[in-house]
Amino acid sequence: MNDYKPKSGIQRTLVMLASSAVLLAGCATSNPGPQSDESFKQSMSEAEAALTSGQRDQALSLFEQIAKNNPTREEPWSRMAQIQFGAEHYPQAIVAAEEALQRDATDRKAKSVLAVSGLRVARRSLQELRADSALAGDVRSDAQLLAQMLRDTLGEQVLFPRDKNAAPAAKPVPRRRAAPAKPTAAAAQPAQAAQPAASGGGSADPFGALR
Repeated sequence: MNDYKPKSGIQRTLVMLASSAVLLAGCATSNPGPQSDESFKQSMSEAEAALTSGQRDQALSLFEQIAKNNPTREEPWSRMAQIQFGAEHYPQAIVAAEEALQRDATDRKAKSVLAVSGLRVARRSLQELRADSALAGDVRSDAQLLAQMLRDTLGEQVLFPRDKNAAPAAKPVPRRRAAPAKPTAAAAQPAQAAQPAASGGGSADPFGALR
């Protein structure tokens, strides 16, 4: 009776990370000695030529050998990280990027590969966990926390880019300011004093008629 159960995507990712770490650690610890600058450049050129000709596995093998011979150089690790990322081998790309950053913490390409690969592995893992109804509650809270962290770090537009096929939002019509009203002749001229009420004898006293 076959009791074999297929491994989940998360288990496969962990196995691949462990295997890559063991393989690459072996490259980093055993080496015959560093190359000269000229020999190093020549080796890198040969690996790049293999990659350009479409021989990705051969190029990776050459970069691994260069990394073994030059344990303090970050360039071969950075190139392996980029190649693995381009092939969507994110666990291997993460391991290689971390190796590069251990040797040069300012390597921007390695930082980018590490960040984006980590996000894609996390997204894939969350999608697989979401299918497990027993973990639905935990997944929802974890996903909300992750989404908030990504939103704070990358911004809304990066996480949710605008659909290219969607109609562009209508531009608001600028309001025209009404021209200030011209003062009327009555308002422009000071009001004339009211004429005194008519009374007997033309007296200016308004109460004269009551006396």
